[in-house]
Amino acid sequence: MGINNHECRRLLSTTPTSKPKVAVVYYSMCARLARCYGSLVLGIVSRACLVRLRVSTPKSLVPQSISWYGHVRTLAVEEKKGLEAAGCEAILLQVPETLTEDILTKMGAPPKADDLIANPFELADYDGILFGVPTRFGMAAAQMKAFLDATGSLWQKGALYGKPAGIFFSTATLGGGQETTALTFLTQLSHHGMIYVPIGPSSPLIFDLTEPHGGSAYGAGTLAGPDGSRVPLELECKLAAHQGEQYFLAELYLTYEIRSLFR
Repeated sequence: MGINNHECRRLLSTTPTSKPKVAVVYYSMCARLARCYGSLVLGIVSRACLVRLRVSTPKSLVPQSISWYGHVRTLAVEEKKGLEAAGCEAILLQVPETLTEDILTKMGAPPKADDLIANPFELADYDGILFGVPTRFGMAAAQMKAFLDATGSLWQKGALYGKPAGIFFSTATLGGGQETTALTFLTQLSHHGMIYVPIGPSSPLIFDLTEPHGGSAYGAGTLAGPDGSRVPLELECKLAAHQGEQYFLAELYLTYEIRSLFR
């Protein structure tokens, strides 16, 4: 049974007080440092943020990171716009950095954003989560993985079980992990028993071949370029905003049509 936008919006307008809140969690990599330090973890300088959606006004969590280029953060902001367009209140939260301040200073890392620091134990407070994941050798970067590694107690309690989840990502090139990043990240969702919500063929932007761009059926995406100098395209930003809105609508559908059967 497919997702129907009209039906989702009807549910949003007719459901009285119980509206879901969605978390969008993402991490961003600094290509300049990756180039300088090769395969070392020191090649990564980024922080992730979350955007959460409240129940009275659906709230979504969007993690964003800080880097010289900020590709994932740019997509996270667009995801936030999409969530807000769907009637959500969006708040950005940073995923904690794993490197020490001394190392960051020596690496010339930029200062942190003013966004709140994300707490992994608060993920259970949301009805769904969108993960923004930068690619490191075709998989999620270490900071995002470390954040999720801290959710063991939530796994033991099944606190994230049944919650919808989506993914968006950034890679250096088209063959750098636009699909493998999402595919390998599914293990995180599966072990928590989360419901993966891809964007599929829901937007013609995915099929636009006028110029190389990120994004796929798995989620929105961008290309940073080998040296990180490429700026996210307008098309990529629109696809991210589309995912934010479509994901929320799909999450509403799942929440009110499917999960209601078990109440």
